[in-house]
Amino acid sequence: MQIPEDAVLLRIFLGENDRFEHRPLYEAIVLKARELHLAGATVLRGPMGFGHSSRLHTAKLERLSEDLPFIIEIVDSQEKIDGFLPVLDRMIESSRSSTLVTWEHVKVLRYGQS
Repeated sequence: MQIPEDAVLLRIFLGENDRFEHRPLYEAIVLKARELHLAGATVLRGPMGFGHSSRLHTAKLERLSEDLPFIIEIVDSQEKIDGFLPVLDRMIESSRSSTLVTWEHVKVLRYGQS
């Protein structure tokens, strides 16, 4: 699989407790991206964050992991990302989560082995 040099980075911010069809939303999104043959996806777990509600989510011991922030990053061609967005929208709407989705143009310097 080849990603064009000019690609799109899709970034999805969500919470650890967000669910889609009885599984974590982050897991469902990554599995759907794989099923649709996107180039790859990475899930990052944040130790601390807040969203539109300004409620602080932290991994500090006194609070013990209260819905920690997760970020999913997916890089692929604009065409492939554009095709994935309606699927992602349905998943987020169904989960009723407070999710932020951003995308930006990126330059791919290297993907896989030469």
